[in-house]
Amino acid sequence: MTAATSHVTAAELAALNKPRRDWRFWLGKTGIFLGMTFIILYCIAPFYWMVVSSLRLPTMGRDTSFWPNPVSFENYPAVFDPINGFGRALVNSVIVSLSTTLVTLLFGILAAYALARLRFRFKGIVLAVIIGCSMFPGITLLIPLFKMFTGAYPWMPINWMNTYQALIIPSLSFGLPLCVWNLTAFFRQLPVELEQAAMVDGCTPGQAFRKVILPLAAPGVFTTAIITFIAVWNEFMIALTFGTQQNMYTAVVAISKFTGAYGFDTPWGTIMAAGVLVTVPLIIGVLIFQRRIVAGLTAGGVK
Repeated sequence: MTAATSHVTAAELAALNKPRRDWRFWLGKTGIFLGMTFIILYCIAPFYWMVVSSLRLPTMGRDTSFWPNPVSFENYPAVFDPINGFGRALVNSVIVSLSTTLVTLLFGILAAYALARLRFRFKGIVLAVIIGCSMFPGITLLIPLFKMFTGAYPWMPINWMNTYQALIIPSLSFGLPLCVWNLTAFFRQLPVELEQAAMVDGCTPGQAFRKVILPLAAPGVFTTAIITFIAVWNEFMIALTFGTQQNMYTAVVAISKFTGAYGFDTPWGTIMAAGVLVTVPLIIGVLIFQRRIVAGLTAGGVK
């Protein structure tokens, strides 16, 4: 009887000590739910409207219904009409994005490792300058770059207009600072003892970096590569300025040049279909590798 009484008493005490969820708790939960719902709708609505518009008949480009009736796929073959040059533009986007990503990783990894491991004066200033370079609005660099790439400066007589290097090199101004900043934090959290142990086992400093440090930094490297690729893939101003011929258009520039049967006719359905074709691969890639991306972004700040 005593044991039962003490058991009931313990249960009652636990119930009394349990925090009560008053109206403020439920109000907070409701606010969080409504906020998340708004953010999700805000992000999904433009893409949903793009998909729906791409499935309308070409003659119904200005229809505002929430679902196409009837559903038509006529806009998708029209995207690859030779007059649009969209197929070549996709190839150009892949070449520019992959090349920029690879060059960014090549130089960014080495620079980040040096900033994380080597001791030299003004190291903090160097890192600050690298990050500061990414803060300049890209449009402010277009005129100097345009003059450089057209040979306007006597000390730089080159003509890079409508070349891949004119599209790749300016894009490095975004990718390199991001890569250096992200990977410097990542390398700093890796113990120096790992390299020392590898060198005790007979590795050279280069082998210790390649065989020990670089595999451990794979999440950060992968994240930087994905973010850089997406940024270059979606870049518009540089591609529009330095790729003025149709054979050098990237995908986003080619979409902006789509025209209908007449000069004043805007083929909204074809434009939306091209937008879907450009966006869907990126969305699928991010969804597949989202865990690696999050791990790479957060690992540099966790001890």
